[in-house]
Amino acid sequence: MELRQLRYFLAIAEHGSFSKAASAVFVAQSALSQQLAQLESELGQPLFQRLPRGVELTAAGRAFHPHALAILRQVEDARQSVTQAEGEAVGKVIFGIPHSISQALALPLLKAVRAALPRVELELTEELTGNLVPQLRTGLLHLAVLFDDGRLDEFRCHPLLDEALLLISPADAPDAPSGPIGLRDALRLPLILPAQPHGVRPIVEAAARQAGLAAPNVVADISSISILRTSLLAGLGHTLLPPMPMQRELERGELRAVPIAPEHLSRRVMLCASRHIPASAATLAVARVVQTLVGELCRDGSWREGRLIAKEQAPFLDMRTEG
Repeated sequence: MELRQLRYFLAIAEHGSFSKAASAVFVAQSALSQQLAQLESELGQPLFQRLPRGVELTAAGRAFHPHALAILRQVEDARQSVTQAEGEAVGKVIFGIPHSISQALALPLLKAVRAALPRVELELTEELTGNLVPQLRTGLLHLAVLFDDGRLDEFRCHPLLDEALLLISPADAPDAPSGPIGLRDALRLPLILPAQPHGVRPIVEAAARQAGLAAPNVVADISSISILRTSLLAGLGHTLLPPMPMQRELERGELRAVPIAPEHLSRRVMLCASRHIPASAATLAVARVVQTLVGELCRDGSWREGRLIAKEQAPFLDMRTEG
């Protein structure tokens, strides 16, 4: 298996055509076809299905695609690690952020990295939490923000903050509480929650079990923050979330948020990287920027209901490979 075969495979997958892919990678179509045939022979599976117009990935091709992409990204990281200017982080860092964290972190992080690391290209990927895990595992992501659910041992993780979950309701809902509400009463309300295993759903259900309470009264499973927001504004129910994804609506008075008390629900936000894929200097530099930025956002109140776990946090390194 050769790197050029992986590049050709990815080009064909991207363009859906041998001729367009050949033009994109500057080789003759016959040479590209020959290299793909050798790759398919080595893998023992056809990677593309030929169609009347173009091609599409087979099941084997779809399974192979993220691995090919991850390998080429790691090769580029290795090249950058030996060619970068001394003492300056250079290269591309692909950073995964859950939908419910994006409002708090995405724009401040882009600004902070641009200011502190001018030669680092930061690519943000916004996904459901459950989709970020396999991408981080295979190397499609260099870093990701994940929530500590007790199953992150495969990654190198650093705690960033604890984020309180509030009951968020339409402002004019007749059953919306005006002050703190107990967990039992909150779980009885018609709730709109992300589907398992995404977001806060495992936290809410675990809290109910630990308190010996009935399962939450979920009237809709919605894992999209934008659709969940629309559903709340339409008066279809309540949700249990940190306030940052709904910050604008809360500020405008369209939604209201009250704490869960005395139980207090929260989720721990972690910065994670692979244990087995070496981290580039650019990745480590972005990780340090994230740590500093999260501290600033919590201290000045920009990250509402965010609480730093410790005053002095250890640096997010050493991220060499393990095992």
